[in-house]
Amino acid sequence: QVQFVESGGGLVQPGGSLRLSCVVSGVIVRVLPMGWYRQAPGKQRELVATISAVSGSTTNYADFVKGRFTISRDNAKNTVYLQMNSLKPEDTAVYYCNIPTDDPSDWGQGTQVTVSS
Repeated sequence: QVQFVESGGGLVQPGGSLRLSCVVSGVIVRVLPMGWYRQAPGKQRELVATISAVSGSTTNYADFVKGRFTISRDNAKNTVYLQMNSLKPEDTAVYYCNIPTDDPSDWGQGTQVTVSS
């Protein structure tokens, strides 16, 4: 069974940076596209960024993070990363990684990101 373990969240001031990590087990990440999602209090979970399989040469971002966040992958470590710069209070959410299918399942516990002064 696939498992996702996210880490790297925390409390950061507006304008700050964080790097999230997601270690994946139970599947060979190399052959899969991967994505980061987030869920803010009272809101539905939304897709933040995706990265293509193998080389990760293709990335896509939601408009609200474009130019500030960068998704990357290390296939040797079965790990996906999300570098978040210029953070805003509206980025506050629990962040999750998953395989970006039409109906992702087996969600991990996520990692809390709080942007506040």
